Amino acid sequence: MLRKKKLLISLLLMLTPLAVSGFPLPVDQQAVSAKLPSVSRPTVDHIVIVIEENHSLREISGNKSAPYMNQLMKQGANLVNHFAIEHPSQPNYLDLFSGSNQGVKDDKKTPTFKSDNLAAQLIKRGLTFGGYSEGLPKVGYTGPFDLKTNYARKHNPWVDFANVPSSVNMPFTSFPKDYAQLPTVSFVIPNMDHDIHDGTIKEADDWLKQHLSGYVEWAQTNNSLFILTWDEDDRSQKNKIPTTFVGPMVKIGDYKQQSNHFDVLRTIEELYDLPPLGHAKQAKFLPIFNPVN
Repeated sequence: MLRKKKLLISLLLMLTPLAVSGFPLPVDQQAVSAKLPSVSRPTVDHIVIVIEENHSLREISGNKSAPYMNQLMKQGANLVNHFAIEHPSQPNYLDLFSGSNQGVKDDKKTPTFKSDNLAAQLIKRGLTFGGYSEGLPKVGYTGPFDLKTNYARKHNPWVDFANVPSSVNMPFTSFPKDYAQLPTVSFVIPNMDHDIHDGTIKEADDWLKQHLSGYVEWAQTNNSLFILTWDEDDRSQKNKIPTTFVGPMVKIGDYKQQSNHFDVLRTIEELYDLPPLGHAKQAKFLPIFNPVN
């Protein structure tokens, strides 16, 4: 019996080094290892996301009519291989907001969805969300268009979900001047003159600088983040779109790793410890942040 015990101990001692020298770990240890973070996840107090319209990366990058947009690209994490998911506009807004186009394949008025989304996730976690649409006639407005202000519901995904309070659907005039009063995550949607849908690149660039440069500067000293992205391209560059992250926690530079709307959603969700939604489950946390001490 004693001889058998010694033999068993010898076998165990022989096997133990294998696990730390390249051989597979036991299943439970594999699971623990898989959960270990591979990149830094900083704490971010506020995020503001602005969505522009229908232009490819090469139409904006280096364009003299977009000096402020190009300034942001140089001072942030500039995703130079970033893609929208599909065409036309509305499905992409839903993708970025909920991890799915919810079956929508056009720009027509949608049904009301009951599925989960970024706003509902944040609110459940005790955090806050705000959607600020330029030209929205009033808080909670659900109409498809406002022809006087060039507001379009198809660019406003949170209005499509029954589990998002109408109070977070706000005109851009409600965007606080005291940025510390901003929700945890805010989406800003310029009207169709100022998002380059109907207007010019210069008009959109001027509007962005006039209305958001104050927040961008404030974010640098207040642990906050600014994201500038586009819904889709104009079908000229296989849906490659400009996207940049600007903030004190960001490593400045061009990032050539391929990414898309789902990766942006996944990154926002992980920053606030939210479970990934829909196709964001298969997406990547963007490795664009400075190491966390």
